[in-house]
Amino acid sequence: MGNCIPVSPKVLQNETFVDLMDLLGNFTTDEDYLMDYSSSEPCHNAYCPFFQRAAPAFLATTCVAATLATGALLVALAKRPHAWPCHRALVAQLAVATGLFAALLPAVAAGIVQGWRLGAGACKVTQLLWHCSVFAQGLLVASGCCSGVWSRWEPRSQRLAACIWLGALLLAVPAALAGGTVAAPEASCIHRNVDVFSPVYLLHLASCLCVFLLLPATLLVATLVRAGRGGGWGSGLGASWLFFVLWVPYGVGLAVDFLLYAEVLRYTCSIFERFDYALGLCEALGVLHCCLAPAVLLATGLCHRKVDADGGF
Repeated sequence: MGNCIPVSPKVLQNETFVDLMDLLGNFTTDEDYLMDYSSSEPCHNAYCPFFQRAAPAFLATTCVAATLATGALLVALAKRPHAWPCHRALVAQLAVATGLFAALLPAVAAGIVQGWRLGAGACKVTQLLWHCSVFAQGLLVASGCCSGVWSRWEPRSQRLAACIWLGALLLAVPAALAGGTVAAPEASCIHRNVDVFSPVYLLHLASCLCVFLLLPATLLVATLVRAGRGGGWGSGLGASWLFFVLWVPYGVGLAVDFLLYAEVLRYTCSIFERFDYALGLCEALGVLHCCLAPAVLLATGLCHRKVDADGGF
């Protein structure tokens, strides 16, 4: 979350700026520095120590909440499947995806506290599954909003599900290749250990922007057009849009992050310092989807069941 260990071409290549290993050597200290590219003075950045203090507790709490919410949703699906009359298969897959995401949080939290001890391969697999689960949810939500194929679990919906999960896995491959471990006093597993212009990072960035920004923007335009013609949500899954609400800020943050490191946007030390916190908070907001999305879907199903009961069905 955030730019705890920034990697950029200038940090790596320009000898007038702080050496990357110096940054990594200070990873667990109370002071981390990022150079202001417009001057030779170092920028004090307190985000990394804050991240190490706050992230483990946040991830652990989110994992517990997500486990309870996802478990309750799966139990409700098994005992009261008619609460989601048209989208049981879709809701079940969303629950599986959030469960997969939540299952990765303990390893990430432990890696932040004690250092990543599972190796570079496990780090890349974690990045792969982390992003695969997120991308799958975005594609599932979009498919539920655009098509009625989920009304029944039949060969057509099964093929769509297989395509969505395979597509999400392919979209997540660049994240695994761009991420990895970095050497510090203790090894750390980070989202990006390549420079911002690396082909694998650019592919990863494109995947994130497509799922977190382009996809919801397209769906929003389509929904507005349909509403203008007298249509509605059409799928009864308006609550699932919470996923996009939570992840759009992070998509915007990634785009701004790239523009800053590419020097398209002018910046100062204070901008970098504040942006680290902003990007970290945006990612934390997205992480909350794994507990909030199942809870909202569960509440939607229970409300639907109550309405049907009051209506005499």
